[in-house]
Amino acid sequence: MNTKQIIRTDRAPTAIGTYAQAVKVGDTVYLSGQIPLVPETMALVQGDMTVQIRRVFDNLQAVAEAAGGTFADIVKLNVYLTDLGHFPLINQIMAEYFQEPYPARAAVGVAALPKGAAVEMDAVMVITCSPQ
Repeated sequence: MNTKQIIRTDRAPTAIGTYAQAVKVGDTVYLSGQIPLVPETMALVQGDMTVQIRRVFDNLQAVAEAAGGTFADIVKLNVYLTDLGHFPLINQIMAEYFQEPYPARAAVGVAALPKGAAVEMDAVMVITCSPQ
């Protein structure tokens, strides 16, 4: 029987609500949404959208590593944007963090995100996954 393991790291922002940074059940890890918060200050990163997107990827990467995985283990990535005009920038920066085969992905336009962020991402990771 699989038990739930709560994943936590100081290298990513602490949860700002009633949730865990990630939950691992068996080989599957569910990574909670990350916004561009600086872990040390819990404030939104200063800078343009490029800086914000990279901060979100860095936060997700820290949680993935704390769970024992890497971005190569991510099978599903969800991206939430307050302006879908930033979608091409997501693709450009994502290519710096991920290699083929890429995970499945959804990009959704939303009216607002926590703390006034412009981007949020969450993911599902299967640690035993390996690229073919």
